[in-house]
Amino acid sequence: MQLVLTGKNFVISDRIREYVEKKVGKLDRYLPDIDEAHVEITEERTKSAKDRKIVQITLRANGAILRAEERSEAIYACIDTAVDKIHRQIIRYKGKRLRRWQGNNKKQRQEVVEMQEMIPEVEPELLEALSEEPAGKIVRVKRFVAHPMNEEEAVEQMELLGHDFFVFYNADLGRLNVIYRRKDGNYGLLDPELS
Repeated sequence: MQLVLTGKNFVISDRIREYVEKKVGKLDRYLPDIDEAHVEITEERTKSAKDRKIVQITLRANGAILRAEERSEAIYACIDTAVDKIHRQIIRYKGKRLRRWQGNNKKQRQEVVEMQEMIPEVEPELLEALSEEPAGKIVRVKRFVAHPMNEEEAVEQMELLGHDFFVFYNADLGRLNVIYRRKDGNYGLLDPELS
């Protein structure tokens, strides 16, 4: 697993780097096919001291992306909580994979057994509950015409509609994009690329 650690408005000391490497390195035990772990530590100027430090962990494994974010005033507590959140996401992800492949054929059943052995610290009751969790289904399909526009026009259209995101055809890039409102009041742009 490749670990990328970055800081925004935050200087990452050797002690914090070692702590993050130790904590995030343990995730490889639960999901051994992690290609990359990206940890970003940010310090923002906010009125509330408890929201100043932000830790974001993003894992890429077999095409899946798992992400957790935590805000706190204490950096070590923030790291611990973000790692706990990503650990729960790994359990949920593995539970869904188990449910999807349960009982199809002998080879797949063997893969299920091997996957269960990879997570020894998880209680069997929790894993069973996650694998029996009903899968969400698509209950509505909405079709729309995507008019070519630039990013500023998309933000304006999103604000006019009162939505938190807006799908549009980006005339500058020549493909579909999604613009969304971030928690900090700024905007994000999703620009997908085919793998």
